[in-house]
Parts: sequence; C-alpha cells; structure tokens
Amino acid sequence: MNSLLSMTDEQLVALYVTGNNRAFDILLNRYKQPLYGYILCAVRNREVANDLFQDMLVKAITTIRQGRYADSGKFKAWLTRIAHNLIVDYFRQEQVENTVSHDRYEIDLFNNPKFSEETVESMMVKSQTLADVKKLVGHLPDSQREVLEMRYYRDMSFKEIAELTGVSINTALGRMRYAIQNMRKIADDNKMSLSLQ
Repeated sequence: MNSLLSMTDEQLVALYVTGNNRAFDILLNRYKQPLYGYILCAVRNREVANDLFQDMLVKAITTIRQGRYADSGKFKAWLTRIAHNLIVDYFRQEQVENTVSHDRYEIDLFNNPKFSEETVESMMVKSQTLADVKKLVGHLPDSQREVLEMRYYRDMSFKEIAELTGVSINTALGRMRYAIQNMRKIADDNKMSLSLQ
C-alpha cells in the first residue's frame, strides 16, 4: 500500500493497465478534490458537477483501458482537460436548449478562454514552455530538484516532503524557494520566457 502511494502517476497508470484497480483508486484520491472543485466552480450546480465528474472518470477509465492514454507525465493535466471539455459540452448543450442565461454568471462563460479549445499556436507555446521548464529543473542541485518535483509533479504537501526527505518543513520550504530563484536566474540568463499566456 505505502509503495503504491509513493509511485508517480504514470507508474500507477501502468499498474492499472495490468489490472491493479487499487492503483486507480490512489490516482483518484490524489486529484478528486481539485478536479471536482474545478467542475463545481464552473457549473455552480452540485448535481451537474457530480454527473460531469462521473463522466470524466468513465472517459478516463475507458481511454486507459483501450490503451489510448499517452504517457506524457501530465496525468492531472490530462484529467483536467477531459473535465474542461465536458464542461464546454455541457454549456454548449445548455445554450442549444436555451436554458443558460449569460447574465446569470459573473464571468463571461462563452468568451472565456478557460472554456474554449486551445489554438495550435497556444499549444505550441505551452509545449515549448513546459520543455524549457523541464530543462531548467534538470540544472537544479539534487536537493532542490527533489523538493520541486515532489511538490509540483507529485502534488505533495511540504509536510509530506519533509517527512520523506528527512528534513524539517522549513528546510523543504527553503529548498523550494532556492529552486524557484535558481530557475528564474537561469531563465533570465538565457533569455527564456516561462509564461504560458
């Protein structure tokens, strides 16, 4: 059980493909709260959010079982994309049925880039930026890279990081701060832009 908890998302997906359902349960526990919150924030209706969350799980499970999941090291982002597309479909359907009033919402639902498909250009920029970030992470000292990867790629709390690495929470926080400072300095020195916008 503990060995499963320490695995990366991709390792758990690989295990799930071989029939280990516990692996998917762990993945679900990692991301259930933020993904459900994301959906609920968009649709503002618990019943609809529950339905969309279940649809997202079904799509994810189906895609993985059919061998169509591309292991890109971005499992959470992939799930978020599925949720995003389901939200867009929901609002499109509501619009067709004339049941959504744009005025009911404080945010501009139909012209908000968060709820629209990405352009080829924005996907290319994002892909290049993520590749640049990965290179920067590779230049960090081991202790800083370890903390950064645990925090951002494994979504661990600083308390969990401190326990796993055998240091105090303040040391873990310090290593993260230095990692970010070093990445910014390397990016500035090499005139790299890290903006996804």
